[in-house]
Amino acid sequence: MYEGAIQDLIDALGRLPGIGPKSAQRIAFHILQSDSEIAASLVEAVRTVKERVKFCTQCGNVSEETECRICRDPRRDGTKICVVEESKDVIAIERTREFRGKYHVLGGAISPIDGIGPDQLRIRELMQRLSDSTITEIILATDPNLEGEATATYLARLIKPMGINVSRLASGLPVGGDLEYADEVTLGRAFEGRTTL
Repeated sequence: MYEGAIQDLIDALGRLPGIGPKSAQRIAFHILQSDSEIAASLVEAVRTVKERVKFCTQCGNVSEETECRICRDPRRDGTKICVVEESKDVIAIERTREFRGKYHVLGGAISPIDGIGPDQLRIRELMQRLSDSTITEIILATDPNLEGEATATYLARLIKPMGINVSRLASGLPVGGDLEYADEVTLGRAFEGRTTL
């Protein structure tokens, strides 16, 4: 434990997701030993992102405009919506160049243990978007974990009665993986999602 400003910085960095105590300490000392310009640019970058970046009024993705670039793009297929948990998931899917529709960012997943229910997510906004009769398919791309599965199941039950096709991203074995290291759930999903050659 350090005292004063350095400990305050370590504590603040440690509250960020994915940064443990040792990483927070390393980052804090890196900032301390760096040029003042590096620290100033970091402060300015954080200030700028908090001032400029907001959430798209249509899909909930991060944007500096009222609507994100994907929602503004007239070349995107407006009949398909891919539902994701976070904005970072949009970027992951975009990198594949396989999906040309639009997105809906929930802002998380249903997790009763963390006190997150459907009302804390952007599900109401999704249902409002689905009142548009041009939407023909919803692709549920939530994480393949307990919370993601619960969210996908909840959404499928809400959407299917509307007559909209609901699909879920396939999951299974990663390319380059070994069968002996796959857990039972992943291996089971790989069998369920097998395709004919």
